[in-house]
Amino acid sequence: MPERALSSSEPILPRNDMKNVLVLTSGGLDSTTVAYELHSRGVAARPMFFDYGQHCAEMEWARVNDVLPPTMPRPERLVFSDIFRGSRSRLIEEADLWQQTVVDDDLYLPYRTLLFFSVAAARAQTLGILEVYTGFINSNHAKEIDCTASFLNGLDGLMKDVGPVQFVSPFRRSSKVDVVRRAVDLGVPIGKTYSCQAASTFPCGACPNCVERLKALDEAGLT
Repeated sequence: MPERALSSSEPILPRNDMKNVLVLTSGGLDSTTVAYELHSRGVAARPMFFDYGQHCAEMEWARVNDVLPPTMPRPERLVFSDIFRGSRSRLIEEADLWQQTVVDDDLYLPYRTLLFFSVAAARAQTLGILEVYTGFINSNHAKEIDCTASFLNGLDGLMKDVGPVQFVSPFRRSSKVDVVRRAVDLGVPIGKTYSCQAASTFPCGACPNCVERLKALDEAGLT
């Protein structure tokens, strides 16, 4: 059944009889909003953070621990940074933004989303959890073909044939402004979330994530 953008009248509850779910968290706006939505519905969500060698891993980890609801369990950090060791992607090797230009193609990492889903499914089933929530939205980024709704739909079918773990991406058909508006409704500390792809200590304001976020905040009337 196609998933729609969340609203206050649309509960997001586990589709199985398990009491617990896993929620992938990065410290960014999208995943934090999903975590707040689950928490507001009384769903026992276990946060999971992936350290895949991204240059901003420590910033994201700090933000994850700061922005999640205080009564939610503290996130587990899974490290598999060796997989992308040697990558020239600017998600891994941080650019000097004072001297170097970063374009969309520089931010590509092969099979990243497929890797995330595989690791999450394996970890969830190991913990006896059969449902994983993610903050993926339908991305228009030039190189993020593995974040589109069609890709995620296809991945659902593949995962269903492999094991019992199900994935729920409530914003897969939503825009960033939809997420911002829902975040406001839920009281998400938007200003503390961190989504920059190009810089590890401050939002660059120019990478695809920063541009999309600023545009959404403006459309939502928050700037």
